[in-house]
Amino acid sequence: MKNKRAVIVGGSVGGLFAGNFLVGRGWEVDILEIAPENLASRGQGIARHAELEDLLDLLDVPRGMFGGIDVSGRTAFDRTGAIVSQFALDQQLCAWNQVYLSLFEKFPRAHYHGGNVFAGMESVGGVTSVRTTEGRSFEADVVIGADGFRSAVRQIVAPEVQPEYAGYVAWRGTSQEANLSETFRADIFSHYAFLFMPGSQLIGYPIDGADGSQAPGERRYTYLWYHPASDEKLADILTDASGKTYEYGIPPHRMRPEHVEMVRENARHEMPANFHEAVMRADSTTVQPIYDVDNDRLAFGNVALIGDAAFVARPHVGVGVLKAGQDALALADALADSETIPDAMARYEAERLPAGKRALHHARNLGAFIQRGLDSPTDDPSLNLPLERIIRVSGRPVEHMIEQGL
Repeated sequence: MKNKRAVIVGGSVGGLFAGNFLVGRGWEVDILEIAPENLASRGQGIARHAELEDLLDLLDVPRGMFGGIDVSGRTAFDRTGAIVSQFALDQQLCAWNQVYLSLFEKFPRAHYHGGNVFAGMESVGGVTSVRTTEGRSFEADVVIGADGFRSAVRQIVAPEVQPEYAGYVAWRGTSQEANLSETFRADIFSHYAFLFMPGSQLIGYPIDGADGSQAPGERRYTYLWYHPASDEKLADILTDASGKTYEYGIPPHRMRPEHVEMVRENARHEMPANFHEAVMRADSTTVQPIYDVDNDRLAFGNVALIGDAAFVARPHVGVGVLKAGQDALALADALADSETIPDAMARYEAERLPAGKRALHHARNLGAFIQRGLDSPTDDPSLNLPLERIIRVSGRPVEHMIEQGL
């Protein structure tokens, strides 16, 4: 490890976590990001777990620099809109870009290369040359694939690993608090809400405003609605007005208006009236097809996969950002504490492979009733999904569930 040069493919949260941790350990790091601009305008709401705050502390990101909205528990609503269970849990919810920006501002700007598309890599004598479609080349002792669930790096080192569609999608939307009725703001807004409907599930919660404001009236409300969609229906949703079908996800501005109206119509017929505004008054509607990415290896020579490039656990577990950060820290520590790169890669894989498997299997269990077309998560007792348990174990690290015997 004489030169300590790393190239990270993917400049989102996982890539920035890895980049910042490695820079702090004396590495020269270049991040290649396909998007020409920073990603601050992307993403939805996330949970700021205590473990995530600890990771940010290690990078000396001041607590409160990018905050969120405090909630004191989770609430389960049944298909009539009535509260049927509550679970006390102090938690902070925020917009994804608040975490992203804290990491982006920390990383050396000259080494973050936006608008550079990964084109391939070749290794000679332990040094890997990473190429971009723009004709640039970067030499690396370690290459890190942090380029998401469609990872181009993974396609090279593990082409047999492909995303597997789970049979349902997550419709998402965010509303300005000021645009919501007084009734919604009084009865629903402050809840970290789990709404169970026939064959589907919605999660909704408050997040900070687009400018980071946490002042009443300036915040936002975001929802995620898991809804069944056959392969044929998914292909239709992912096809724009020109007839082009996007393989894994359609840009919001390309979605056909009839699909947005379909979501609203579904809400009118399937959702209790006290939740209608979450969908009807959203500023925009996006769709996330739900995929699994399973993996049996995370390290390939001097190449490591982290975050969603390594595993994709369905959003039910709500740990995508945390998992990416934990992967990044484990890899950085392994590289700092090992004498050789092969030793470091073996250590990283041994630590994070089991964690990825646990998150994947837990998320599959939480989404099984939607995937199987069941009316309610309690229809199959073998799933062990009473509503009281779902609100306790969703959106939390799997380790919490294990520690508490859930």
